[in-house]
Amino acid sequence: MMNEQDLTLRFGEGIVNLRAGAIILKNGKILMTGNTGVDYLYSVGGRIRFGESAEEAVKREVWEETGVQMSVDRLGFIHECYFLDKDPGPTKGKLFYEISFYFYMKVPEDFEPVCDSITRGGAKEYLEWISPEDPRTYYPEFLREELKNPCREIRHILSDER
Repeated sequence: MMNEQDLTLRFGEGIVNLRAGAIILKNGKILMTGNTGVDYLYSVGGRIRFGESAEEAVKREVWEETGVQMSVDRLGFIHECYFLDKDPGPTKGKLFYEISFYFYMKVPEDFEPVCDSITRGGAKEYLEWISPEDPRTYYPEFLREELKNPCREIRHILSDER
């Protein structure tokens, strides 16, 4: 759900968004989020709030979306992305420029996530483990290839989905 502290800025008809995403891997699968209002999955994570670092934001978001406190292993990706918002709500059809920081998380052995979160549009969110080869649409799209052979370097990815 959007908060007045979220680092989301409007520029004319466009919106700039700063986001932190979690890469939560277990048994060759990644934990993704979906919601009842859309037909795709997306990474666990959300908007960075004013006054917090990207790392603090991803820890908060993981806690909010899974009910589990996790620590960060390392930064994996910086993702710049242009896209048109397709979600129902006040920003539908608006052009976004989003900068996301994706962190690999340290996953506890007894990790049992529980999702009780709701989207900014009021849809109930859920969690799902998927393989990188899952044919469904999920975002960010680059994870499909990058997670087949993860590397220790920080990767910069640019996507333009306009």
